[in-house]
Amino acid sequence: MIMRTRLSRRVAALAVAVTAIGPMVSGAVASAEPAGTVPVQPAPAIAVPPELDAAFYRPPAEVVAGKRPGEIIAAREVHVANAGLIPLNVDAWQVSYRSNNTRDEPIAAVATLLKPRGSAPDKMVSMQIAEDSLAAYCSPSYAVRQWSVATAVGQIVVPLEFVVAQAQLQQGWAVVIPDHQGPDSAFGAGPLGARITLDGMRAARDFAPMRLAPDTRIGMYGYSGGAIVTGHAAELKQTYAPELNIVGAAEGGVPADFGPLLDIGNGQMWSGMIMAAVLGLGREYPEFGELLARDLDPLGQGLALIKGGLCVQYNTALLPFANLKGMLRVPEGDPMRNPVVREVLDQTRMGKAVPDMPMFIWQANPDELIPVGPVNTLVDTYCRNPEADVQYVREHLGEHITTEVSGSATALLWLRDRLDGVPVAQGCSTSDAGLLALNPDGLSLLAGTFGETIASLFGKAVGTR
Repeated sequence: MIMRTRLSRRVAALAVAVTAIGPMVSGAVASAEPAGTVPVQPAPAIAVPPELDAAFYRPPAEVVAGKRPGEIIAAREVHVANAGLIPLNVDAWQVSYRSNNTRDEPIAAVATLLKPRGSAPDKMVSMQIAEDSLAAYCSPSYAVRQWSVATAVGQIVVPLEFVVAQAQLQQGWAVVIPDHQGPDSAFGAGPLGARITLDGMRAARDFAPMRLAPDTRIGMYGYSGGAIVTGHAAELKQTYAPELNIVGAAEGGVPADFGPLLDIGNGQMWSGMIMAAVLGLGREYPEFGELLARDLDPLGQGLALIKGGLCVQYNTALLPFANLKGMLRVPEGDPMRNPVVREVLDQTRMGKAVPDMPMFIWQANPDELIPVGPVNTLVDTYCRNPEADVQYVREHLGEHITTEVSGSATALLWLRDRLDGVPVAQGCSTSDAGLLALNPDGLSLLAGTFGETIASLFGKAVGTR
């Protein structure tokens, strides 16, 4: 497996040096308010990155192993903010909890829990933000905190998608944002992120200050890197966490199959990001990690060394148009024919189970990063089962980034209906749209979201009426 390198640690340390002054207090004196049997710590004075916060992010292995999946290990209040600067007026906590990796070994995971001030929500959304990075200081739990420097050092996706989480809060919903890449920042490892996400919902449901009922209606939302996890969680839910009342999942820009993504993206503009995902997979799948460590050529080894500690902005910008397949020297010639590579592609391909919840899927056609073909195949696979409920929309005037923005309001409207108990249209449907942003109801929602977001910048409590 590709290990953390000395350079990676230096990059991470440099990125957070400005916050390393003063008391780094994740272990402050506990408040009296319990979360089950776990005390809630007061908000730390400084937003300390995970690399310097091992007590919270990496509790002792024996402590983790002694918990059930989803059981909380530690909890603390936090202050959240837009881009680390502008505070958000919501109730906010972070929890460390037990989850499992893809080998069913216990791991510690972290999620950020949010709700409108003083509320007792009866609905919750698990928002899988696209972390798309290879260092812990890029994680959502750090990037959304006030005085975090994650945005300044390359985590540009989390603050943008955090606005979508605020739109969810504005509906009065509770929101849980898992660090779904896990303790080793395994970008691309969807089955791992699925477990962390489902256990994050369990932790949020059982966290007393959230004031959620055991049968709280739950939705899931994710785009691109977040859809990797959302899709796998939708498929895994019925066997891993059947007790969760998940009533719908909305996902867009869906990386349903990494094989075509790598074939099409090799040597193209997005190859820097694709290589980051390849390295991330090596952290969760040991044989694949060993293959990378052994068979990457000198250029690949150098890139792996540097990329291993970078957030999404710099990982994507570092050597676009690279011939990634040419860097991997395997006996088969084409890495896609190597049995270890094929096994990882199979493990991470969606479509192994039909989700037992309604699905809303939206996708650009064409999408320069994530090809539409595998998404069409995924929908067809689901819809062979007469029990599947899938609404699939392809947008023809967008591309990967603009379609996220364009489709977000339509996806949220669909999710709102599911959370409100509005019956879904039974069966499967596929439709084509020019621009999803032209949906009148979506435009109304976006206008309201924009106004509420502006008001929140001036201290208005989010989600209150």
